[in-house]
Amino acid sequence: MQLYHTQSGALLAYESKFYLIDEPWDTLINRDGLESYLLNKIQTGQPTAADEQAQWLMDDALFPPIGSQEVWAAGVTYLKSRDARMEESQSSGAASLYDRVYDAERPELFFKATAARVSGHKQVVYIRKDSAWDVPEPELTLFINSNGNIQGYTCGNDMSSRSIEGENALYLPQAKIYEKSAGLGPCLYVTSKPISGETAINMVIKRGEVKAYEDSTKVSQIKRSFTELTGFLFREMDFPNGCFLMTGTCLVPSSDFTLREGDVVEITIDGIGTLINTIGINPKHK
Repeated sequence: MQLYHTQSGALLAYESKFYLIDEPWDTLINRDGLESYLLNKIQTGQPTAADEQAQWLMDDALFPPIGSQEVWAAGVTYLKSRDARMEESQSSGAASLYDRVYDAERPELFFKATAARVSGHKQVVYIRKDSAWDVPEPELTLFINSNGNIQGYTCGNDMSSRSIEGENALYLPQAKIYEKSAGLGPCLYVTSKPISGETAINMVIKRGEVKAYEDSTKVSQIKRSFTELTGFLFREMDFPNGCFLMTGTCLVPSSDFTLREGDVVEITIDGIGTLINTIGINPKHK
């Protein structure tokens, strides 16, 4: 089932029908057994009319599936990511850092965004004006409740400056954390079963009418389990309303590609749908 965060409230899509759930977003999603709870809500609710569904799911009425949660991210969890990080950091002498963390017991985890810096479906994400090499990073993103249990999944876009991180690994926060540097959506995919390793992740980058990049992979290519990443994140931190965790990038454009203003990024994950973001630059720099 898909749970959408809209201007009119939480909208649940299940078996081709839609149900409006009258609860605050944070209260609704932060629980154990979220799928069972939503199924019970369906049994006592009435499907919405078709015209209401269309209105609630209009692009400008759709929020990212986040309330007050923080967004965190895991790095170097796929071989492609390790190789890309090593390539971009050769000149700084930090390439071995990424090689070592890929095989280390402890994963790389870093803070990514507050909810206010997250963009949703059909919204703009930014590239930095002081960066010369920018890419989107498509990531299966977990919603983990306050008890540390995975309750849902969404598409994540971890916008990154490869030039800044490549210059010095200590610049990672500047390469990753800035206004509109994260995209989530279009919905929260809720299931009681772990997502299948056969789940496909696809990314297309369009420049005008031309596909500038397209590639896909499967979740099974990840090196670490989701429970392992979650366990490390929750070792010494509490998240009263839960949190979102981007699980690492699995698709990386070649080194001769960089994003431009106006590019459109489409990230599709089986079962979840497609997150579409347009690339922009913070207006204060124009």
